[in-house]
Amino acid sequence: MLARLLAEGGWQATLSYAGRTEHPRAQPVPIRVGGFGGAEGLARYLREHGVTHLVDATHPFAPVISANAVLAAQLAGVPHIALTRPAWTATQGDRWHHVPDLAGALAALDGPPRRVMLALGRMHVEAFAARPQHHYLLRFVDAPAAPPSLPRYRLVVDRGPFTAEGDRGLMADHRIDLVLCKNAGGRGAEAKLLAARALGLPVLMIGRPILPERREVHDPEAVMRWLDHAMPAIAERGV
Repeated sequence: MLARLLAEGGWQATLSYAGRTEHPRAQPVPIRVGGFGGAEGLARYLREHGVTHLVDATHPFAPVISANAVLAAQLAGVPHIALTRPAWTATQGDRWHHVPDLAGALAALDGPPRRVMLALGRMHVEAFAARPQHHYLLRFVDAPAAPPSLPRYRLVVDRGPFTAEGDRGLMADHRIDLVLCKNAGGRGAEAKLLAARALGLPVLMIGRPILPERREVHDPEAVMRWLDHAMPAIAERGV
């Protein structure tokens, strides 16, 4: 949505992907794929391309990229803002157990076999080979180049948005008794939590990483207000 608002507002914007999604959705602004070479590389890119504003809209669990964005903006002297989803909070009917990180999640799974919906994407799946007693349900956006090394799993290749009703059916079909996910926040990925609540399933929730102090907003319109306030009189605008 932010890319559309930038295009409609006449901003010269470039959308940068880390490269983990093989077939990203079409966007109304130019895109680039790949890293920058750390904070100094990103700062160099900002200077060389005349970027006037930096918006960090990466996933809440991309702490290295977000920390690099904070430092790069400082090095390049470019205003910086983070567009991030508000974290989820448990409500009545939720059965959440909080762990601080992936290591905490692995420690919490040190027990009898369970049927676990591993809602982490494909980045961290291999770590769960250390808990081979469980049967894992995986859901990826793209089919992996090689099969996961987990001894017991089922893989679903699907792209959201997902619905609570659909996820409830998926969990019931696979007889899931535990959902493991990161506190990514936002409405688009909460279907699994609504489904778990409806089914009375426990959720193992990985907390967000600690990031450097930065300005944060939670909706694209707030980014646009920040941009318009920061540079209202300049015609050549770049993000």
